[in-house]
Amino acid sequence: MYTNNNNLTKDWAVSSHQLSKLHTFEAAARHQSFSLAAEELSLTPSAISHRINILEEELGFKLFHRYHRKIKLTSEGERVYSSLYSSLRAINQEIGEIKSSELSGKLSIYSRPSIAQCWLVPKLTDFYKKYPLIDLNILTGNEYINFNKYNVDVAIYYDDNNPEGIHYEKLMGESIVAVCSPQYAEDHELTGRVDALANCTLLYDKQAWDYKSEFSEWSFWAKSFGIDWLDDCRKVGFDRSDLSIISAINHGGVAIGRRRLIDKHIESGILVKPFPDLELDCKHDYYAITPYINQSPRVKVFVEWLIEKAREDNVNL
Repeated sequence: MYTNNNNLTKDWAVSSHQLSKLHTFEAAARHQSFSLAAEELSLTPSAISHRINILEEELGFKLFHRYHRKIKLTSEGERVYSSLYSSLRAINQEIGEIKSSELSGKLSIYSRPSIAQCWLVPKLTDFYKKYPLIDLNILTGNEYINFNKYNVDVAIYYDDNNPEGIHYEKLMGESIVAVCSPQYAEDHELTGRVDALANCTLLYDKQAWDYKSEFSEWSFWAKSFGIDWLDDCRKVGFDRSDLSIISAINHGGVAIGRRRLIDKHIESGILVKPFPDLELDCKHDYYAITPYINQSPRVKVFVEWLIEKAREDNVNL
């Protein structure tokens, strides 16, 4: 028996239980089936039917015509479903707009120049596609950035120490190896002959991890393999690792290269490893650093994207 309760028409206050029943009704109406609604909601068909019966009693009118193995919305049910569908669509649209507004706007990224040129920038097209409403501002430099002064959201460093006092994520490790152009290796008979380095120009990044790095990358590599005579070689220093690599590509000498930044040149054959067995795991890692532990949605998705790209490189390297 369905009674017409005027109090219900005055104001049907929606409680959590009533929302649950409306959710059940929406699924049953959309599928035109109690069984399919039960499968979607992980309930039994009898539980679906019971909820609909209670809802109809509370509303004071039928929502479905029930036939053998078939249900059909009544005219009242059609009206309720139409209104419910429109409301849910509006809510979903509003939620989408809220999320979109959180994932839009400007994001300032600071990076060491070599990391930006050789690793970060070539990958950014993927980020643009995933988050088209975020406008990136890429800044580069060799100093440690003052987040407050320069209003930077994320910094990417190459360092041997975990940053203190701020939030950081380790992206990936690194290894270093001697590289040069195929022509330079041939002209200096370098392949497999470390002693031939004595007649070569050694190219290096003077600010590999700080302003005082100077010849440290070559020295670290040489010491690890028992080579103690590199200080007598001719040297050319740069303030960026990528510049030493460009010089090596153009037959300027032998560079100490970071695999994360030069692997594509090795794969293409532009650079070769004259001593392929003398590759050294470095004590330095790449970090994504943010000024706050509680990250904004924009910062969070960018750092997560960096981690994803680093993980892909770990698989491919």
